[in-house]
Amino acid sequence: MDYAKKIVYQSNYWYNDGLRKAQIRDMSEAAKSLRISLQFNRENIAARNLLGLVYYGTGEVAEALVEWIISKNLRPRDNIANYFIREVQASANELETINQAVKKYNQCLGYCRQNGEDLAIIQLKQVIISHPSFLKAHQLLALLYLHTEQYSRARQVLRAARRIDTANEITLRYMHELTARRGRGRRIEKKKKDDAVEYNLGNETIIQPKHSAVRSMASHLAVANIFIGAAIGAAIIWFLVAPAVNQSRSERMNDQMREYSEQIDSLQAQISAQTRTLDNYRAESESAEADAKKAASTSDSYENLISVMDQYNSGSYESNTLADSLLNITRDNLGDTGKAQYDDLTEAIYPRACENRMSEGRNALSAENYEDAITALAKVVRMDAGYNDGEALFRLAEAYMGSGDNENAATYFQRVVDEYGDSQYAEEAASNLETINGSSGSGDNGDGSSGGQ
Repeated sequence: MDYAKKIVYQSNYWYNDGLRKAQIRDMSEAAKSLRISLQFNRENIAARNLLGLVYYGTGEVAEALVEWIISKNLRPRDNIANYFIREVQASANELETINQAVKKYNQCLGYCRQNGEDLAIIQLKQVIISHPSFLKAHQLLALLYLHTEQYSRARQVLRAARRIDTANEITLRYMHELTARRGRGRRIEKKKKDDAVEYNLGNETIIQPKHSAVRSMASHLAVANIFIGAAIGAAIIWFLVAPAVNQSRSERMNDQMREYSEQIDSLQAQISAQTRTLDNYRAESESAEADAKKAASTSDSYENLISVMDQYNSGSYESNTLADSLLNITRDNLGDTGKAQYDDLTEAIYPRACENRMSEGRNALSAENYEDAITALAKVVRMDAGYNDGEALFRLAEAYMGSGDNENAATYFQRVVDEYGDSQYAEEAASNLETINGSSGSGDNGDGSSGGQ
């Protein structure tokens, strides 16, 4: 009982710490404290709802909705998360605007990878106008301004980013870099002024280089004058000596060449424009299709995760059923909080499910029911490839070998040899590999005739 009280106390302590930091808009540190609070007590509704607000305040609307949906599932009634979700859903136009802003931000990342800073800057301005609290967009725009040496604009954007999150590490790092670069610029400007003499004549200011610079410039001008004089002399000689007989013929040929050149340039411009248009259509189509697939996959992953959480909490579902649902979730599509929830569930469910599926696989293998053995053992390998010191990989290879699929059998036997060379299954796996390789290399008899009648 004391241990449970300590856990609740620690969770509340970190919640209060996150609340204090959120009140002064130190959003990054507030999010860290609230995530620690949820690690101690995942059912701390106040901490989860506040974490959603922190995400929403920095423009991460999707992450905020995830936290509020989880909170709603943990406590369906008397939960302010219901109000937050309704408010977001009620403003469908605003939600669509935010969605478009996130897509444009992702496009800007692509522009940056392709050295298209100008396009990225133009689009990021539109993103910030449509979604002013989107902290990542502010930071990326400031970075692009730093990269293109537009320091005053970078400072303005970084000030806006600090108003969203006062102590964000990335924002502070960019501000430090901005200060350092402006300092270097002032030192260079001062050095240039030191190389010149400045004095006033009436209402005008005259800047004159120092004597050493004047002497250096004079020597360069003398050399340049020599070359210019030589060029003028050569030109005069050429025009005096060149015959005027072929002048009309040369002019006609030049006119024809110019006409051909203009036609070629026109055709090349048309081809180039059509090619760019076609490339843009293809890129937009591929990007839209990829975004749609990713969005659908992410949505399915979150829905499956929430469903498994509900089933696990109810205590009325078997480990095998829960594990099969978890295998349908793509972990990389989840955010940080979703990944943490996913990892907690796999740690609680997979060990028991692996034990059950391993038993099913052994029994099916003994009965030479290779199809069922492959189905059960493949799930064990997906849950824990190293289960029982490589036994799962070894039994799956045996099942493939029994079904006649020597290619897959060789793959898994090789994994046993490479990854679990010290296990009790490595020697037999190596022997089976030699058998498979020998049978694949002996397609004919010693006399060169086929083995058939």
